[in-house]
Formats: sequence, C-alpha cells, structure tokens
Amino acid sequence: MRILVVEDEEKIGQLLKKGLTLESFAVDICSTAADGFSMAIREKYDVIILDRRLPDGDGLLLCTKLRSQSVYTPILMLTARDMREDVLDGLNGGADDYVVKPFDFDELVARIRALARRNVTVRPVILGFDEIELNTATKEVRRSGKDILLTAKELAILEHFLKHPNQILSKQAIIDAIWDYNSVITSNNVEVLIRLLRSKIDRPFGYSLIHTHKNLGYKLARKK
Repeated sequence: MRILVVEDEEKIGQLLKKGLTLESFAVDICSTAADGFSMAIREKYDVIILDRRLPDGDGLLLCTKLRSQSVYTPILMLTARDMREDVLDGLNGGADDYVVKPFDFDELVARIRALARRNVTVRPVILGFDEIELNTATKEVRRSGKDILLTAKELAILEHFLKHPNQILSKQAIIDAIWDYNSVITSNNVEVLIRLLRSKIDRPFGYSLIHTHKNLGYKLARKK
C-alpha cells in the first residue's frame, strides 16, 4: 500500500514514515501544499494523509483542489483543530476521515486500512491463493495451515502478489508498489527479496507458487 503524507512538522512526518513503514506501507512525505498537489497528481496513492495547516496554504483548500482535478484518493485530514465546525469543514471539503492530534497510532493505522478498503470494489482483510493465506490486518501468513514469519518488505511483496495473481509483475512494477518515491532501489534488491520470500513460502512446501519469467518479472501462479 502506498501512502502520501503532507505534513510540515518534520518530527511528526518522520514518526509517521517510520511507523507506517513498519506496517509494510510505502510512504512518501512532503511538507507543502504545492508539493502535495504535484505528487498526488503525478503518483498513484492508496491513501493521502493531509495536515490541515501547511506553510503555503490550508490543507482543506488542497483537498478541495485535488477533488476538482478528479483525484479521488481517500484523504485523511490530520490536524490540531478539534472544533466540530473544523471537522465538518474538512469532511464537506472532500476529506474522507478526520483525525485530531495527538492521535493513537494504532487507531490511525486502522483508519488508513479502512479508507484503502473503501477505494476498491472488494479489498478483503484475508487474501488467499492456493495454499497461502495473508491476514492484512494482523500480518499473519500461513501456507497449508502453517504459520510463516515474514519481514515488513516480504509481507508487502507477498500482499502485492496476492492482489495480482496470475499476472506477470515486472521488477520495476514491484519497486513502484512497495518502496517510497525517494528510495534508491535496484532490480538486485527485488531479486534478493524474492529469493528470501521463496525460501519461506515455497521451498519448505515442495512446490513453488512464485514463478520467474525471464526478462519479464515474476508471477504468482498455481502448480501446473
């Protein structure tokens, strides 16, 4: 899942990036309304976290501007303003949810996941394919009923595969989906993570579900 955070307080921004990255999200951060608009128009995000007060304008105006440009990515307003009128202004201005600082991080993550699920026709908490099952809420992974422990990036890659079964995913497509905009990632990084993922979800079970397609990428597919 890819998230854009528009937050001018550096400490809060970095805390959000660190915490959300540990939740297997790819997180891009900017600190101005202008940059937020540019990135939201240019890139595809699952959720936008938008601070109400920005150095070059009101986050609410940015929200309205994005909606006027047909950007319908779910927006969660993050603000220190807790007056009922401010909340109503945010929701009426196009925001999908409103969280007041200081906030509980676990609640914030739950709200992000709920917003992301609204943005697609069906996005189940449990993703499954063949013998593999991933609970995206608890991050529990099983194959043939056996628990498998994965790192945050391995989880993110597996989730991406499970959302696109029987499709060849190029290395660049995986990079775009899993890592944030400023990360310096090469195809070798993807190869290493795929190898580690296979060692946990494929090798111990006798046959592979992740298949390599030379010069094209990888595909999650059933045994032929």
